[in-house]
Amino acid sequence: MAPPTNRRSGFSRRAQYSNFLSFTAGVVGVVAGLVLIVISLVSPKAFSGLRNLASDATEPAAQVSAESRSFGRDTLGTIEGFFKFGSQHAQLERELAEAKSRLVEARATEAENKRLKKMLGIVRKSDDVVAVTPLVGSTPTSTRRFATIGAGRDRGLEKGMPVRSPLGLVGRVLEVGRSSSRVLLITDTESLVPVRRAKDGVAGFAQGVGDGTLRIRLVNLGINPLRKGDVIVSSGSGGLYRPGTPMAVLTKIVRDGAIGRVLSNPADTDYVLVERAWAPPEKPLPDQSASDEAAEAGA
Repeated sequence: MAPPTNRRSGFSRRAQYSNFLSFTAGVVGVVAGLVLIVISLVSPKAFSGLRNLASDATEPAAQVSAESRSFGRDTLGTIEGFFKFGSQHAQLERELAEAKSRLVEARATEAENKRLKKMLGIVRKSDDVVAVTPLVGSTPTSTRRFATIGAGRDRGLEKGMPVRSPLGLVGRVLEVGRSSSRVLLITDTESLVPVRRAKDGVAGFAQGVGDGTLRIRLVNLGINPLRKGDVIVSSGSGGLYRPGTPMAVLTKIVRDGAIGRVLSNPADTDYVLVERAWAPPEKPLPDQSASDEAAEAGA
């Protein structure tokens, strides 16, 4: 049979005392709590001393707890900052590399625009320009010096037409294709161009050496008047090359002339102009009727 729910302590005095003390402590605790609540409401400053004592007693433990929390926040912040700022640093490096690449592209575009503007100025000044075309390639390491340009019969090119850049003479058209042409460079050993010194017209011939330079030979042998730094231009003698086109700067003086560095290096040239072959103007013939009248008057 199940035990009864209302169990009494019976005749055990210890159990009776325990129950009495438990009830008494509970009642005293409730009364003390109510008294403390009433006192705190009536006079809030009454327990300030106790609060201060409790605060002083728990201050070391609270400080340790606060330092622990601060250390934990700092540690977590350091770890988070490491990953966060590491990724930001990598992103900034990528953006910096992209900015440098764009800057290089912008500078290259600016340099190309300057070259094209110079070439446009030459085109505007000259009515003999047949085509403006890119210089596709050249042979810088061979003893023969040729170049290929991206224009041919489709642009009206013909064999023998001079080719130049904004800096100076490049060569002449040697072979013409449908959409491309082969150019004999002035540095080729088979190239021979009549030239003169720009400042006073000392005449000579410029022949390619095959190593990217020109050999300037004087027409009149004797005392060599050439000096380092002199600018050599085409003279126009015999036609084909327009007079006054820059060609080279002298770098070495030899017995019968000099060695010059070409101004228009094909390796540094992107676009070239193809011009019509230049012909010197014909001198007008003397008026025969005027000569006959003068002869009759003298007779």
